[in-house]
Amino acid sequence: MTSAAPGTTDDSTGIWATIRDAPLAVKALLVGVFVNKLGWFLQVFLVLFLTTSKGFTDVQAGTALGVYGAGSVVGLIIGGSLSDKVGPRAAVMISMFGMAGFVLAIAYVPSYPAVVVVVALAGAVGQFYRPASAALLTELTPKNRQVMIFAVYRLAMNLGTTAAPLIGAALVSISWNLLFIGEALAALAYAVVAIVALPKRRPVADTPADPVTGEAVAPEPTGGYLAVLRDYKYVLFLLCMFINAAIYMQYLAVLPLHMKADGLSTWWFSAVVALNGFIVITCELLVTKVVQHWPARMVAIIGFVLLGGGLAFYALPGGIAIFVVGTLLWTLAEIIAGPTMFAYPGMAAPQPLLGRYVGSAHAMFGLGSALGPFLGVWLWNSVGPQVWLWCGLAGAVGVVAAYFGMSSGTDEPAEEPVLDITPAAEPLPSESS
Repeated sequence: MTSAAPGTTDDSTGIWATIRDAPLAVKALLVGVFVNKLGWFLQVFLVLFLTTSKGFTDVQAGTALGVYGAGSVVGLIIGGSLSDKVGPRAAVMISMFGMAGFVLAIAYVPSYPAVVVVVALAGAVGQFYRPASAALLTELTPKNRQVMIFAVYRLAMNLGTTAAPLIGAALVSISWNLLFIGEALAALAYAVVAIVALPKRRPVADTPADPVTGEAVAPEPTGGYLAVLRDYKYVLFLLCMFINAAIYMQYLAVLPLHMKADGLSTWWFSAVVALNGFIVITCELLVTKVVQHWPARMVAIIGFVLLGGGLAFYALPGGIAIFVVGTLLWTLAEIIAGPTMFAYPGMAAPQPLLGRYVGSAHAMFGLGSALGPFLGVWLWNSVGPQVWLWCGLAGAVGVVAAYFGMSSGTDEPAEEPVLDITPAAEPLPSESS
């Protein structure tokens, strides 16, 4: 299977061709993450559970949610290292089995300190799977299809995340315990997918095999995250991920405050958010079909121009029309650049450090998502609507970082996947001899 030349179209990289021809393991990852996100209840309902069911204060509940977010960032970093050391399949299994146990524990631990500890562990362990899943998608997908497969992966996550609050609300109406049981079952379902369908590493000539399992024993990556930090261009890309997340999150942090200050009802804010979600779910794959053939650096730069410009547009007077147009602009940034930005770590990473490159990118995006709302609200209280101009300036910094930190992403020919795509439930060649 060959890559299309840069700037040309290639039927083999279309939406349905990419999904149809994907290995079983890739399809399993897509199904697994969708099912897992259908049970994504903890972060959505944690504050409500701790205040109404456990009787903790609003401050205690908010602190617990912050601890969960901090644990998630740490978990992404650990997950990248774990994926490199034990393989993506094992990392997903550890993540999902651990998440199931910690989520169930939250419903039964008796004291607030115990709740905080378990929530932190759930946040950390529950994120191990993300770098592993992304690394596996990269390894099992030809380079010319990686942007599209990440767009499909994002769609599966978005669909599951959109439906999860509705399912969670239905479960809560019956029992809070059902909420945690439901999330644990969703995690276990993904673990089963990993056991049955995700591949083991393929033994190669220069790689020793485990005498018991027959699996290749991957050489220990040298340098760890220090090696990632020595890649100064990639560090600039990590800055891109942080800036992207930090200013993107202002639609949840500052936008509702601005619309309320302008006398617009909560309904209008909900409508703007729903507009973004509808466009992302319905249009991202179609847009990716075109932009996946563009140089990665150019896609990221266009994304930052639209993201920063769309948010800066909110600073203009004009009422609801300004909010709608601004939202359309940064939503266009999301559907153009999102899949490429999350596929890029796999393009830039040396094979032994793939998990760490992916994990560091996800961690920086998570850190930006956590700090962005705090910084945005602080600026709103300090300078009012001019906060949007600061977002535009941050977008300009992102443009510069992307220009100097990213390659085109189309310079290298497609490579063969490095993992055996035989489902784990079937014997590998080394096991059948």
